[in-house]
Amino acid sequence: MTTRLAVTLGDPRGIGPELVARTLGTDVVPGDVSLVLVGPSGTGVDVDVDVGAWDPRDGAAGAGRLAGRAIEAAVRLAQQGAVQGIVTAPLDKAALHAGGYDFPGHTEMLGALTGTEPAMMLAATRPSVAGGTPLRVVLATTHVALRDVPRLLTAETIAHAAALTRDHLQRWFGIAEPRIALCAMNPHAGDGGRFGREDDELLAPAARAAGLAGPLPADTVFVRAMRGAFDAVIAPYHDVGMTAIKVAAFGSAVNVTLGLPFPRTSPDHGTALDIAGQGIADPSSFHEAMRLCATLAAREAAVA
Repeated sequence: MTTRLAVTLGDPRGIGPELVARTLGTDVVPGDVSLVLVGPSGTGVDVDVDVGAWDPRDGAAGAGRLAGRAIEAAVRLAQQGAVQGIVTAPLDKAALHAGGYDFPGHTEMLGALTGTEPAMMLAATRPSVAGGTPLRVVLATTHVALRDVPRLLTAETIAHAAALTRDHLQRWFGIAEPRIALCAMNPHAGDGGRFGREDDELLAPAARAAGLAGPLPADTVFVRAMRGAFDAVIAPYHDVGMTAIKVAAFGSAVNVTLGLPFPRTSPDHGTALDIAGQGIADPSSFHEAMRLCATLAAREAAVA
């Protein structure tokens, strides 16, 4: 059975189109996988689903509008069953907003288009230390200001992230009994209340209720996970989780959206507007995203 993946080109000003172009005709994509390229014409990539012509004079707003249309078109293909997964090249969040889409990123837009509440996982595709476990980090809160985290981080958001993480580790990564840790919010997990009460009063009860280890201090929990103690770590806010995974596995990690009706992956980097068009962008993470999406789509089909 052939697996079909929709691949969006991302922001046409960025490195997305060249990453896609450098993937075509290579052995990155298995022979039983076919690609449906979705994006604007005029980028040098022949697309299968044209969402409009790219004109550099349209600037950031034009680029964001076309990137948003590509996401919408890819989701329609997946909802219709025409593709079994989506791989997205990077977009620029400010351009997306300027183009008329009021979302802070791919994850939130995909959730709105599918009527779901997805979670963002950054997954290393190989261990970072010898004999260890590939680091996987799931965000309990995503693209929000740090000052808003205490308000948005609730027992319900932690429970939701935990449930999605456990389900997808079992279904997609073949881990029958996932070991999941909750990263603390404050230094030293609050140090008995000296640095805040959130870890004792919110995170600890939420962890117990969801069957998680922790909360464990951020300066040790990710190291323990990489050494094999945990299959995933739930981070309370964006930067504590993203910093850990990118230091540990930048270029070989993949952004995986949990909770959608279909697999969606993306590279672990942005549009790199400063080097776009120079042919020097590293395609490693994009290639890992392609491989992983094909694998996850095949696993989904096997259990359907």
